[in-house]
Amino acid sequence: MPARSPVIVDLKFIPREVEEALKGAFPDREVINLADPAHKSRDLSGIDYAVVWKSDPDLFSRAPDLKVVFSGGAGVDHVLTLPGLPDVPLVRFVDRSLTMRMSEWVVLQCLLHLRQHRAYETRARAHLWEDLSQPEAADVTVGVMGLGVLGQDAIRKLSVMGFRTIGWSRSKKSIDGVECFSGDELDAFLAKTDFLVGLLPLTPETKGIFNATLFSRLSRKGPFGAPVFINGGRGGSQVEVDILAALQSGVLGGASLDVFEREPLAKDSPFWEMDTVYVTPHVAASSDVRALFSHAEHQIGRLESGQPLQHLVDRKVGY
Repeated sequence: MPARSPVIVDLKFIPREVEEALKGAFPDREVINLADPAHKSRDLSGIDYAVVWKSDPDLFSRAPDLKVVFSGGAGVDHVLTLPGLPDVPLVRFVDRSLTMRMSEWVVLQCLLHLRQHRAYETRARAHLWEDLSQPEAADVTVGVMGLGVLGQDAIRKLSVMGFRTIGWSRSKKSIDGVECFSGDELDAFLAKTDFLVGLLPLTPETKGIFNATLFSRLSRKGPFGAPVFINGGRGGSQVEVDILAALQSGVLGGASLDVFEREPLAKDSPFWEMDTVYVTPHVAASSDVRALFSHAEHQIGRLESGQPLQHLVDRKVGY
C-alpha cells in the first residue's frame, strides 16, 4: 500500500482548539500544523493536501505539489486571493454545525431587533419600567440575499419563528413556500424587505453591494418604519461609510454586523458605541474545527477511492 500523503494545516484559528481537534484527526497520516514553530522551515514539497484559513502568503510557494486545497470556512475569497494559488480543486467547508451556527446568529439578530432588546437594555440600566409597542415576527418581512446552503437554512429557521421570508440570489432558486427573486429583480425584492440579511459570497459582482443606493430602496412600510441591515456574509460586500450615514440619517433603523471591510474592527470605529448596532467579531458561523477536519478527511477518502470531490468552488463565479 503506497504511503499516505501528509496533510498541511495552516489555520489562523484559536491555536488550542486546532491542537485539540488534531488529536483524533487524519489517522494514519502525518499532519503538519504550521502553527507549530518546528514546521516553520519544513520542506512542504511532495504533499498533496492543505487545509487553510487566512494562510501565510508563502504557503503555495513552499507547497508546490498540492492536489487539493480545503477552505477552513464557508467563504473562499481569502483563499482565492492568496499568492500562487495552484490550479487544483478548491473545496469549501460545508457542514451541519457551520450551517446551524449561522442560522442561530441570523435568527438571534432578527429577534434582538424585533423585540427591541437594546431599547429595553437602556431602560433597564436607568431602572425605568416602560413597555414599548411590540410587533410580532409575522409583521416583519426578512429578505435574505444569498440562497446557498446557509441562506436556505436561515430562511427555514426564520420561518419557524414566524417571520415572513423572501430571498434573492444571482441565479434563480426555488424554495417551497418562499418567494424567490434573482438577477435584475433586486429592486422588487428590496421593496418588500424590512430586515435585510446579507449572506452573499464575496465576488467582483458583490463587492460593495450593500451601499447607500441599495439601502434607500428597502421597504419603509414595516412596523418600525426604517429597515434593519444584518450582515453575516463577507465584509467586502458592505460599504461601511454608507452604513454609518444611513444609520445617522434614519435610512436604516438598525444593524447587526459580524463582518467588516477591515478586521479586526478598529477600536475607534463608531459602530462600537451606536445604540442601534450589534457588533460581533466574525463569529456568526465559527468553524467547528473537529468537523472541518472530518470533512477534509472524508473528501480525501473519496478522492483516493476514485470518487469525485464534493463542494468544489467554481473559480469563475468565486464560490
